[in-house]
Amino acid sequence: MMDCKFSKEERLHSKKLIKELFDKGSSFFLYPFKVYYLEKEHLPHNQLLISVSKKKFKKAVDRNYIKRRVREAYRLNKKVPCGPVASGKLIALIYVSQDLMGFHDIEPKIKRILKKIPQ
Repeated sequence: MMDCKFSKEERLHSKKLIKELFDKGSSFFLYPFKVYYLEKEHLPHNQLLISVSKKKFKKAVDRNYIKRRVREAYRLNKKVPCGPVASGKLIALIYVSQDLMGFHDIEPKIKRILKKIPQ
């Protein structure tokens, strides 16, 4: 059975790594996400950071709704890139839309983002 968990090791929470990702990482835009990524040699997993603007979504309920949908889409599709990933990547997904999107709108975008990030 495929490992479909989204464990703590897969969450990007180190301030040092987050700073490095935004300073040195590459980025592209695929609506509704601004995506930053950076290859790191010593990481066993890809690490993901999901950000939803407090300015665009005043209510925490709405921000959490989007983050849960993005996290679930990533969890189900993180094995999309073909072959085993030799080294981990830092990935930041910044949600820039002002619309609340449902899972069926978010999942295809996450699939395209994961395919677009170079292996």
